Order: sequence, then structure tokens, then C-alpha cells
Amino acid sequence: MASSVRVAAAQMTSINDLSANFATCSRLVKEAVAAGVKLLCFPENFSYVGLKTGDSLKIAEPLDGPIMTKYCSLARDSNIWLSLGGFQEKGPDESHLHNTHVLIDNSGNIISTYRKMHLFDVDVPGGAVYKESSFTEAGQEIVTVDSPCGRLGLTVCYDLRFPELYQKLRFECGAEVLLVPAAFTKVTGEAHWEVLLRARAIETQCYVIAAAQGGKHSDGRESYGDSLIIDPWGKVIGRMSNRVLTGLALADIEFTQIEAVRSKMPILRHRKGKEFWNSASTSL
Repeated sequence: MASSVRVAAAQMTSINDLSANFATCSRLVKEAVAAGVKLLCFPENFSYVGLKTGDSLKIAEPLDGPIMTKYCSLARDSNIWLSLGGFQEKGPDESHLHNTHVLIDNSGNIISTYRKMHLFDVDVPGGAVYKESSFTEAGQEIVTVDSPCGRLGLTVCYDLRFPELYQKLRFECGAEVLLVPAAFTKVTGEAHWEVLLRARAIETQCYVIAAAQGGKHSDGRESYGDSLIIDPWGKVIGRMSNRVLTGLALADIEFTQIEAVRSKMPILRHRKGKEFWNSASTSL
């Protein structure tokens, strides 16, 4: 493995047009390849955002369907790894889909998939009411996978608010780079997006690549944007120059940086195990 590798977080405003979104993704792939990127991460709902609730069910497909086949060909033809966060995978019945993070290698093979665990059932203060569970089946498996960019931990959007998932990815599964494709609302993004991402990087001593939807979609909702790449010390090392426009945030993964941070601040060695917490007393 090389001592460093270039990665990118793509930012886009997906709409209810599969072909238009694929054209945007293809353009961003071309830009990433020209910049020497080995892993390009796309946001949640990269391929489609419907006009209304239920539209995603109509276009949901299995992983070997024509939509994902096009993205596999794009990765192969461009010789680049793609993280596709938040694909509408056909679910267990006609009323549900999976919100699936798909990782494709530079030969166009699907290497791994992660189905979003934490579903966004929230009444956003000052915003809309969301109930993702009404049409999405939650995943049950934690996923890490080895890549030229290190050991990747796969998550999706609302997962970000649940640190125990990221703790498991790092301390039980050995993750070095955490992928957080997202479509944060404008309200929650302004309040919490960067601070949560930096916290996940600091507490796990991992790089974090957070590709975000930004701007107003077909249905009128507005995503916060601000695609970021953060190092294991919690420093923002890559950021889109404009919070909501389409483009790339670029940075280099430095493997010596991971080793240095973990050596100087050995939290893995100091961390209390399950046995300690099971025996610890609680006082009121």
C-alpha cells in the first residue's frame, strides 16, 4: 500500500431524473480521475430524489439491475473506486426498499454493501416531518472492507448521530477511514453537521469522508451540503469551496498520520471493555 492516496467527496443536488443524475456523476468521476483520485465518494440518494414520498419505491432495483450496472461500468471504464451512498435497493416487499451504501472497485465489481441501520423518523424543528421507516427496511449488519485507501467503515447519513456504530467500526472491526454519505437537512446541517463529523473522527482516530447533497431538490426540500474530509486529529483537510454547488472536496489519506495519532493518544489501549462496564456500579 502506498504511503498516501488521494480521495474525494462529491457534492451534488440530485433530482427525480436518473439519467440527469448519472450524467452529473459521470462528470464528477472524470474530474476526480483527472485529479488523481483513487476513491470517489458520492452522497446519499446520488442516483435519485423523488418529487414525493413513494417515488423511490417505484424506481428501486436489485443490485444487479440496470441502474447499478451503469455505475459499475462507470467505475470500470474510469479505473476508480466508487462509494455510492444511499442507493434505492429493492426491498423485501413492494412497500419497502433498502437505503444501501454500495462500494465498487476499479474493475467494476461490487465489493461490499451496507444497509442503513438508523432510519430518519424526525420532526425537524422549523422544518418538515420525515418518516423514513414508512418505506425503508433497516439494515442489521456492520460493514468494513479493505481497499487501496485503507480499511473502510460504511455508514449512511442519520447513522452519524449514533457514536456506538462508529466505535464498533474502529475498535472491533479495525476501520481506518469512515464513509458518511448524507443528505442532511439545512436546519440540522447548520446546527450539527461539521461538529458531529469531527467528533466521529476524533473519538475513533479515523479519517472521515462525508459526501453531501446540497441545494434544493425536485420536491422543494433543501439539503445542507458542505462536503468534508477530516483527518484522525479532527482537522478539516478537504472541503467544497461552495457549500451547495456541485463539485469535489479533495484530500490525501496519509497512513502515517493514522499511525501517529493512534500511537501518541493510545485510546484503544486505555478503552474500557464490556466486562468493566458490566461490573461498574451506577449511583443516582
